[in-house]
Amino acid sequence: MITLVIHGGAGNITPAMMNKEQEAQYTIGLKEALDKGYDILKSGGASLDAVEAAIISMENNPIFNAGRGSVFTKKGLNEMDEAIMNGFDLGAGAVAGVRNVKNPIKLAKEIMLHSGHVFLSGGGAGEFALSRGIEMAHDDYFFNKARYDQWVKIRDSNFTQLDHEDDNLKGPEKDPEYKFGTVGAVACDEKGNIAAGTSTGGMTNKRFGRIGDSPVIGAGTYANNNTCAISCTGHGEFFLRAVVAYDVSCLMEYRGLSLTDACNTVIKDKLVKLGGEGGLIAVDAKGNYDFCFNSAGMYRGVRNSEGKELVAFYG
Repeated sequence: MITLVIHGGAGNITPAMMNKEQEAQYTIGLKEALDKGYDILKSGGASLDAVEAAIISMENNPIFNAGRGSVFTKKGLNEMDEAIMNGFDLGAGAVAGVRNVKNPIKLAKEIMLHSGHVFLSGGGAGEFALSRGIEMAHDDYFFNKARYDQWVKIRDSNFTQLDHEDDNLKGPEKDPEYKFGTVGAVACDEKGNIAAGTSTGGMTNKRFGRIGDSPVIGAGTYANNNTCAISCTGHGEFFLRAVVAYDVSCLMEYRGLSLTDACNTVIKDKLVKLGGEGGLIAVDAKGNYDFCFNSAGMYRGVRNSEGKELVAFYG
């Protein structure tokens, strides 16, 4: 069974927080990403390429905190983190703190295929992007008024603000309207190969070159044909400490748990005990899939060859 699952972030996403226009925007954005990725799977393409295509679609859509819609750092810059992984051979590519790359998920894939490394960062990653002919974009391309206003509210403080949640803010700085998210995709192709990818602009007002879980293989992104492909979204510090994506895989491999049981154990038990909020999407080599989150909602979608098609936001 061929399957594509995507997410656009998790957090305090409730009907009270979204108007009809926002619901329509996210519905269109998620469906467009499903279309791009699933067309590849339907034509016999590889899961890795489907994941890349779905994520590119979301990176190009400024409603998501990835690529063009990335949030602003303490210095007023856009710095992006991404990873992609192939379950067939455990090939992986990741990048952190990269700037001015139009579609950073393309760079992550290029790192996997042509760098001889797995993880590049900052200026060096930018140099590699130029050497491989990856399309770059000026700062103006990444400027988003809503993201900028979000940053201006807290830039003179030491607050950082999650892309999807800001309960850590108090008083006049608190604004619950911002629900923008990390994006990700997982897929199973007709050969039973699976892949995962995750892309993010990180946290608003982040300092010191902070890196979350998204580009870290095993924390925010993981794929292994023997178990599952995982893309996470949420408060990255907790996902890093819990090694969430690999933990799901380990529960399947070493304890024989099903995909759903493994996801629930990690997200709804282990992560909750740590105090972590967020979720993940998952698929296995038979095309089984799962959405799992402990927050109020998660922007998500799925399409498979059995006719399943869903776009949803709320819990």
